[in-house]
Amino acid sequence: MGLPRRARDPAELRKRLKPLLEKRRRAHINASLSQLKGLILPLLGRESSHSKLEKADILEMTVRFLQELPASSCPMAAPTPCDSYREGYQACLARLARVLLACRVLEPAVSTRLLEHLRQRAAAATPDGVSAGDSCGPPARSSPPAPAPAPLPPAPPCGSGLWRPW
Repeated sequence: MGLPRRARDPAELRKRLKPLLEKRRRAHINASLSQLKGLILPLLGRESSHSKLEKADILEMTVRFLQELPASSCPMAAPTPCDSYREGYQACLARLARVLLACRVLEPAVSTRLLEHLRQRAAAATPDGVSAGDSCGPPARSSPPAPAPAPLPPAPPCGSGLWRPW
């Protein structure tokens, strides 16, 4: 049963192709279930050659096996909020370094000092995500903010891809 030579109308073409597509879909599902059976049975310590399992049985065994896995053995465990915060901080720091170098918004010495301060702050975090007097989240201010530095001269024009909040 191949493709029709001349389909007079799209409805007729769909009518003839539907069984072919359904056959391919079922073959794909069966192949995947067969692979899953080959993977799950050795993990459960069962013989694969002697057992004729229904598709639903294979799926149930897989679900049960995955539910019983300890959360720590899962390689793709969700990152903790502290890890997420730290990764975001590192990404921001890398992007800031690129922007400062490309646009020369600050004097090179000031840029270097700023980046070094931020790097030290990122490095000071302990494995649990807490640095001296800090928590996981954004730093909370308990003391009055330091006085603002002297106003900067206007920044030279930079590429049009830079977002500016003003």
